[in-house]
Amino acid sequence: MENLNLEIKKTIISSLNLEDITPEQISDSDPLFGDGLGLDSIDALELGIALKKRFGVKFSAENEDNRKHFASVNALAAYITQHTGA
Repeated sequence: MENLNLEIKKTIISSLNLEDITPEQISDSDPLFGDGLGLDSIDALELGIALKKRFGVKFSAENEDNRKHFASVNALAAYITQHTGA
């Protein structure tokens, strides 16, 4: 799961053009939105598209669990593992 978390962090950085942030600066358990990394709803859309391209997972706009899946790198890794068997 450590490699998956690193790949997710790299995807976050590249898809959102976070040039001043390294994967090591993103905590696996800190929130991605709000007080954590500070992402917003537009970032969530862009990240969802990037994760679909990179890992083949889909997120539905109507799914109320998306907030839970995008809570942290660990939450995204769990979702990707659940849906891809990675």
